[in-house]
Amino acid sequence: MTTVSVEDVADQDRKAPGRPRDARADSAIIEAVLELLSAGQSADALSIEAVAAKAGVGKATIYRRWPNKDALLIDAVATMKGPLPVPAGESVRDDLVMLVASMRNKRMQQYGKVTACLLPELLRRPEMHRIYHGVVEPRRDIFRQVLRRGIANGELRADLDVELTMLMLSGPTVAQNMLHWNPNVPDEGYAEALVDAVLRGAAA
Repeated sequence: MTTVSVEDVADQDRKAPGRPRDARADSAIIEAVLELLSAGQSADALSIEAVAAKAGVGKATIYRRWPNKDALLIDAVATMKGPLPVPAGESVRDDLVMLVASMRNKRMQQYGKVTACLLPELLRRPEMHRIYHGVVEPRRDIFRQVLRRGIANGELRADLDVELTMLMLSGPTVAQNMLHWNPNVPDEGYAEALVDAVLRGAAA
């Protein structure tokens, strides 16, 4: 029997013929999901009925766009992340500061609560975990490109572990966004301070 993944079903639904989708309804539905999760609603307990009520639409409106809750959650996560940042490409330090700062803006701090509510689902269900990584992987790859460019042009050590360095830059930021893990670390100047701390060991 052929296995169809959640994203395959969602993609088929997006391509299905019929009347054009209302972008305002799409936005209201996605925003309703994010608001419910930000308020502490777990992904497991989240219902299409609650989303519909919050968005001010009927359940049928949601099901015309997303075949199930998983597909809706995937699109909500992708929307939450926003457009991919574009490094200037002139200075590795400046590009890393920009990338870290893009993870620490007010929007991402708010959505840190959403990620925290999604964690049980990601840990419990390998399929959702895989899909989540698929959503964030393009952002990781931008970090990789900046670090590899720094190695190539001599700004960074030739033996630098790119994956570990990327984790050192993103891990603390995720922890601060989700848990405000260390309240003694100020928000102002956070990106610069973190990048400079990492570069003390990573710079050529």
